[in-house]
Amino acid sequence: MKLDQLRRADVARCAEIEKILFPGDDPWSARAFHSELDQGHYYLAARSDDGETLLGYAGLAVVGRRGDYEANVHTIGVVPEAQGQGIGKALLRALLTRADELHAAVFLEVRTDNDPAVTLYEAHGFQKLGIRKRYYQPSGADAFTMARPAQAPARDEVAG
Repeated sequence: MKLDQLRRADVARCAEIEKILFPGDDPWSARAFHSELDQGHYYLAARSDDGETLLGYAGLAVVGRRGDYEANVHTIGVVPEAQGQGIGKALLRALLTRADELHAAVFLEVRTDNDPAVTLYEAHGFQKLGIRKRYYQPSGADAFTMARPAQAPARDEVAG
């Protein structure tokens, strides 16, 4: 598996994956992914070793000014047949590396019943701030709002 920038050519497949992953809610459309790319947000793709198959995607939006940035994980998705192989973790770590380069605090929402994702986020320094009732529609599922404080880049990244 390798990570690289999400391409416009990937958008249709991302929308298909969203429908598979989030059937009871309002999955992102191709238009939503295009909008994210148009706004210049940081989006990554996880691809098979040969680069032919999109296995997952993740996106991070950064707002604010130098020295006062905040980041928000907008999405992380991995195709069901590739889940449990560390792809989501690799995508999250890449997003966090980008946030750390900017010394940005990171926020996200996650379904309260998505135990694997909550566990992953907690393992990477996120803490629950509260609950957004009926955040996901149309299912009405609740979401935890989680945050990770701003962190300095790892020493090898600073030197590199």
